[in-house]
Amino acid sequence: MADRPLRVLISGGGTGGHIHPAIAIAEALQARHPDCVIEFVGALGRMEMERIPAARYTITGLPITGIDRKLSLRNLRFPFRLLRSLQLSRRIIRRFQPDIAIGVGGFASGPLLWAATRAGIPTLIQEQNGFPGITNRLLAGRVDRVCAGFPGLERWFPADRIVETGNPLRAGILERLTPSEGTSNQGREARQHFGLQDDLPVLLVLGGSLGAASMNAAVRQLVQERSLEQRGFQILWQCGGRYADREMAWAEDHGDPLLTVRGFIDRMDLAYDAANCIASRAGAMSIAELALVGKPTLLVPSPHVAEDHQTKNALSVVDRGGAVLLKDTDVVDGLGAAVSKLLTEGEPSQTMAAALAGTARPDAADAVVREVLDLLANRRP
Repeated sequence: MADRPLRVLISGGGTGGHIHPAIAIAEALQARHPDCVIEFVGALGRMEMERIPAARYTITGLPITGIDRKLSLRNLRFPFRLLRSLQLSRRIIRRFQPDIAIGVGGFASGPLLWAATRAGIPTLIQEQNGFPGITNRLLAGRVDRVCAGFPGLERWFPADRIVETGNPLRAGILERLTPSEGTSNQGREARQHFGLQDDLPVLLVLGGSLGAASMNAAVRQLVQERSLEQRGFQILWQCGGRYADREMAWAEDHGDPLLTVRGFIDRMDLAYDAANCIASRAGAMSIAELALVGKPTLLVPSPHVAEDHQTKNALSVVDRGGAVLLKDTDVVDGLGAAVSKLLTEGEPSQTMAAALAGTARPDAADAVVREVLDLLANRRP
């Protein structure tokens, strides 16, 4: 390693929750070692095959897929795809000669890290969620180190290999979300950006980039059941790309002047600045951002994710007094009351927001890099 630039393989993907921390780790590695050579390994047909090149990194695709929970022809092909992916992973390792292989979860992480461990390459997992995915659980006993986004992973990984680093956020996100001095007017400027009023609290509703049907239904019910005077707050609503046409048409027909709807909010930093309280899904990276923002927060875990891992993510924050958990089954009828309580409680809500901010890990990417370098410095002969 002293005679050549550091060479790193990063594998995994499938969702933004895997891809974004992977890119954040790559950025932090290159900030520490500008001559570092990084290559990604992903799954063919998954979003990393577009997102990683867009971030100006090289990626190689494997034909690996997941396993359907019900009987299907795709499951019959899985063993052949796995064997081919293992074969290609070995070729990638021989060609690239990595100093370390990092897995962030997702299909491609499995064969690549398995092949790396067989080749004697140091390996590290960055696990974003409070409940690990199946790929990382299968690798648990083989990898050298696990960088955890949340506490409590000792159930699945050897305790002496776990380091709680938090979840890495990209440098651009950190710069936008980390408060800076001299920004006393940023909330007002953010509200102007969205056409919001200055004198009323703002509820920010986030159902993810695609949207969440239950949270959208909750906003509609809230607007319909409470008059403007009864509500006392305005709503900035990201309804999601797949629901945008329907929900924006509904909002226009309803004509509520205190409701602002967007299919997707590209300036999330301004949305956070404008908000007095936030209702959000409980994805690992969303929670990492919300902790940096540090405002009264309702977490509504999605019931449609593997192993109900969003509930585990939410509880890791709720148990530390940093947020309120609102079940997906309760959000339609309960959103209005929960928001009103957050906005009127005053000191308890601020105490909760401070507890949430206390879980923030703006140094998470750097912490993962420190573990990478420590692992290499102490690698077994």
